[in-house]
Amino acid sequence: MVSHELVSITPAYMDVANSRWLWLSTVPVVLVVLMQAAIFLRRAWNDGREMGLSEEKLKTGFKTGVISAIGPSVAVLAGMLALIATVGGPVAWMRLTVIGSVAFELPAAELGVSQFGYSLGDEGITEQAYATAVWAMTLGGTGWLLVSAFGTRHMEMVRTKISNGNEKLLPVVSAAAMLGAFAYFLSGEATAGTPETGSIAVGGLTMLGLLHLADSRDVQWLREWALGVAMFVGLLVGVAIRVTVGSWW
Repeated sequence: MVSHELVSITPAYMDVANSRWLWLSTVPVVLVVLMQAAIFLRRAWNDGREMGLSEEKLKTGFKTGVISAIGPSVAVLAGMLALIATVGGPVAWMRLTVIGSVAFELPAAELGVSQFGYSLGDEGITEQAYATAVWAMTLGGTGWLLVSAFGTRHMEMVRTKISNGNEKLLPVVSAAAMLGAFAYFLSGEATAGTPETGSIAVGGLTMLGLLHLADSRDVQWLREWALGVAMFVGLLVGVAIRVTVGSWW
């Protein structure tokens, strides 16, 4: 009786969304991403050696990168659960492997099915509507890939022109660009609601506190873990506020 009820409330298109063939079709895409990551890691390691970096510094940089990726990965994993419930496991796995932006994928999928008069999660969604949602997600994300593919090689030239050839300004320009990127992503969330504001505030204060403690006591491992810990703490605070008091605006 329970199994029949579960079948009845599961949208029909999810049978296609979680089919074996769709799982198999997404594997090559994920393998390409893993291969790219391995190539970049190897090139970065070899280039670091050519620049004269010691083995210890290379290992420290690698470890810092791995630790710093924990925070964003937790956020992507949480968003992936929501994406799995709406577009199925294979497409969610493939899209977040390539792009990693739940904030884009869900609206894109909603836009696709809405052309047929549906909303994500509706029982009557057809296979055509689901396919349109997947196409919307895929084609909508190609812009980022094209800009990265054809524009990245010119970024160093732009950075040099901005600093007018003054090498002392290059670290300042790079730091300003990083701060601008973080500010861009946070600007839309800072006033989105109490959970978002609390998450940003607590995460930022946690980061400042950990860096101050690491600098004052010269604790290298704490400096490496600071970003990941701050993101994780901010995420927990945001969830706690959402569950307990909700949003006040």
